[in-house]
Amino acid sequence: MNRFKDYIDAHIKEYPTARYRENEPMSEYTSFRIGGAVPVMFLPDSEGELVSLIRTASRLGVKPLVIGKGTNLLVRDGELSMPVIQTAGLNAVTVFENGELECACGAVLASSATAAMKAGLSGLEFAHGIPGSVGGAVLMNAGAYGGEMKDVVTSVRAICADGDVREFSREDCDFSYRHSRFSDADCVILSAKLKLCAGDVNEIKARMEELSHRRRASQPLNMPSAGSTFKRPVGGYAAALIDEAGLKGFSIGGAQVSEKHAGFVVNKGGATFDDVCRIIEHIQKTVYEASGIELEPEVKIIGR
Repeated sequence: MNRFKDYIDAHIKEYPTARYRENEPMSEYTSFRIGGAVPVMFLPDSEGELVSLIRTASRLGVKPLVIGKGTNLLVRDGELSMPVIQTAGLNAVTVFENGELECACGAVLASSATAAMKAGLSGLEFAHGIPGSVGGAVLMNAGAYGGEMKDVVTSVRAICADGDVREFSREDCDFSYRHSRFSDADCVILSAKLKLCAGDVNEIKARMEELSHRRRASQPLNMPSAGSTFKRPVGGYAAALIDEAGLKGFSIGGAQVSEKHAGFVVNKGGATFDDVCRIIEHIQKTVYEASGIELEPEVKIIGR
């Protein structure tokens, strides 16, 4: 625990009014509503403070988990031995006259899409219903309804393992399906610039409402989950394979394959980390036996 106290003390020395919470339950910060307590959670209010936290952690040999909205995380129960940095306070969205948006890493993706709509900028409608933050969406190249972050991102600023802040072009980001260079590299995204095109505000709004209606009609948005549990396999859809394997509605403890959309594992009440892990493994095994296709989790599992 001393190293975490050293981390707190070192950060408070540089940022005396810094916000942080000790023994904070991760279940309050993940859309699954699952996760044990972390020794300390920092809530930076500025990019400078986030950069300082990363550099201080490196100097002390501490590796924090950096999270946004926690909408793609499954976190282990029990006491966790890692500090967390939650970026919700870094939520600025700036609209430029040339059709660019600059979004801080903690900006909510839906809010960014709304800001674009109000400015008469089209191209981010697909993201309006994605519940995560811009940083997380860029990291995993999030997408929906035919659109992906790689379609709109022009550059990304990040702090790297050596403590340097660098700007990466779209090409440098190495985007692919649900992946970017930041998925594997020891970098923390600070902000992203998005290039959109001029459009009619009413048409943009109508498209966003249409996609929102489709999402509500087909997905279990009223239950805690981490969205699509598995990545789309080559030549098929995870939800269809799970449904065909007879697993829709299958439960282990408080975790369940959604009866509304088989691609979602939901917390129907009191689900544990182990419940969700076991149901993921059962789905993978059953689908492979039925189809020969291996499903890869899209949800990021912390502490397995």
